[in-house]
Amino acid sequence: MSAERPVFLTAHWRHLVMLNYVVDPVVLRPHVPRGTTLDEWSGRHYLSVVAFRFLGTRIKGVPIPCHRDFDEINLRFYVGRQGAEGWRRGVVFIKEVVPRWAVAAVARWVYHENYVACPTRSSVDLPNGVDGTLHFSWRPRRIGELAVSAAITGRPRSWDAGSEAEFITQHYWGYATQRDRGTKEYRVEHPPWKIWVAHGAELTGPVAEFYGPAFGEFLSQPPVSAFVATGSPVTVRQGQRL
Repeated sequence: MSAERPVFLTAHWRHLVMLNYVVDPVVLRPHVPRGTTLDEWSGRHYLSVVAFRFLGTRIKGVPIPCHRDFDEINLRFYVGRQGAEGWRRGVVFIKEVVPRWAVAAVARWVYHENYVACPTRSSVDLPNGVDGTLHFSWRPRRIGELAVSAAITGRPRSWDAGSEAEFITQHYWGYATQRDRGTKEYRVEHPPWKIWVAHGAELTGPVAEFYGPAFGEFLSQPPVSAFVATGSPVTVRQGQRL
């Protein structure tokens, strides 16, 4: 069972801003790893831009100096696969941004995922612990700054079973196409997150230049929904080939 695989990484993921876009599945199909199929909610296929704080990182139990706390911003879509226990809901990453080249290099080597390193900034302003604003930005070389921002009001709540929020936030598997076109599957373990429904959420900057024109067509539009998840401790298991 994948849950019995050795632990590769532990960390806390906090203040996850999730901007969601409905996308034509034709754009996604070339990126679907072998052995998985596109997943959908209510007949819709989604892209999500997810920005969050990666805190207290340990690789195989070892903290790496100067690489424990950082921002990550990723572009992902949703797939699934039938496992022994039932349907495994998973994500595939199109591109992942971190500020440390060593983090990007390890992720590319271990999982063959498309990590890039560039300067990032973040601010999480929750003066009363509930209402507030969140902002993440990153600046790739040779193009302008991109940013994700959102505002929240009130207290976070549990998602409703079968809801869009459940579909976006509750995925416990990752899939990555390898150099030989095979697929690596890995399990991500965390408790269910509470969420805010965000308002005023937006993605700004040269989106098509950074993600490519096919994705930029959809990401240049306002998101169809946006959530902020509280986050939690997370365990990522070592991957295995399908």
